[in-house]
Amino acid sequence: MALAWNPSKKHSDRERWICIYPLYINSKKTLAEGRKLAKDKCVENPTHQEIRDVLVAAGFNVAVENKLHPKERSKELLYRGRIRVQLKSDDGIALKSEFPTRDSVMSYLGTTIPRLKTRQGKQTSGEQSTQSSNLSTKKGKGKGKGRRG
Repeated sequence: MALAWNPSKKHSDRERWICIYPLYINSKKTLAEGRKLAKDKCVENPTHQEIRDVLVAAGFNVAVENKLHPKERSKELLYRGRIRVQLKSDDGIALKSEFPTRDSVMSYLGTTIPRLKTRQGKQTSGEQSTQSSNLSTKKGKGKGKGRRG
């Protein structure tokens, strides 16, 4: 059970850091399934490692927890992971002025993760479907052709 909010907790305490699940920025999910941003700002199947790498590179204090979002149907290891991020210092001021809110951090993730080197070499699903549709069509005998009575 979750603990009640305690005013004595500081912003530097890990319990006060924001939580980001990969589900929040997954373009394959609907809003009802837990996505938090518009699809054009999201990424296809992000992992907690990618989120962690981007946030560490941006200079955030980051912690990874082995948690699964309640709305996530798949129990696979790929979908596990919750990222905690410190947004504010103990005096309540944003640590990074360009990221004052949770939404600003998530939209930054949505624009940065597709530019990662690990994602650059992957073929998009649109390119795969055009290749499969270019297969030659079969010509067969029609009904009744070739039969002479």
